[in-house]
Amino acid sequence: MRLVFIITHIMAHVATSESFAQDIAEGVVLVDFYADWCGPCQAIAPVIDELSTEYDGRAKLIKVDVDASPEISQQFSIMSIPTMLVFKDGEIVDKSV
Repeated sequence: MRLVFIITHIMAHVATSESFAQDIAEGVVLVDFYADWCGPCQAIAPVIDELSTEYDGRAKLIKVDVDASPEISQQFSIMSIPTMLVFKDGEIVDKSV
């Protein structure tokens, strides 16, 4: 599945279990589920960083470390990484694994 939703404000930070619900509540948010030990995650990291710069002010970029916040991964049934979810006003609108 490819991301077809237009991303409109990216502001990168690592979400925690405490901040996640608020982080995705409003606007368009791309959530990158990753781990530091994941080779493919490291390979796409420069692209994510580029998106963060390119879409600054128009969409949010949230990174979720699956090891540090396993409950978020479980909530969305993340079975492999990297996985990206796109939320709009708190609802999932697209997914890419």
